[in-house]
Amino acid sequence: MAKKILMVCLGNTCRSPIAEAVMLEILKKAGLSEDWHVDSAAIADWNVNCPPEPRALRTMAKHGLSYSNQGRQIQEVDFQEFDYIFGMDKSNVNHLERLAPKNCKAKILLLGDFGLPKNERIIIDPYFDHDDAGFEKAYQQSVIACEAFLKNVLFKK
Repeated sequence: MAKKILMVCLGNTCRSPIAEAVMLEILKKAGLSEDWHVDSAAIADWNVNCPPEPRALRTMAKHGLSYSNQGRQIQEVDFQEFDYIFGMDKSNVNHLERLAPKNCKAKILLLGDFGLPKNERIIIDPYFDHDDAGFEKAYQQSVIACEAFLKNVLFKK
């Protein structure tokens, strides 16, 4: 049975789509895409059924990542269907912990806790930036964190 990962940020328009696309690419390159399912969602409902922010799409395209999902809001059932739910910052993780039902199956984690230095663990929301730099930084942090998480899960015994 495939393991399931859900990437979550506030609006599902910047960071979580980037992290989703990065994880999918890492799994594909490792030959593990059949063993894992990856999706993304928002805490808020602002971007439901909307494509990601154009700067996020440009950043993904710049790195050869395709993306066609639409925004969605996290649902209670996600806490049972997914094995891992990653927040991009501590506020996301706190919201997820409050939303999680008592019988939550998913492990709620901060993505940046994997592989990133302590002062870089928060993947900052670049939405209000005036350029693409914050999106590139979110991409780079996601690459490091996703690779480190996967190594941790695959080689943890």
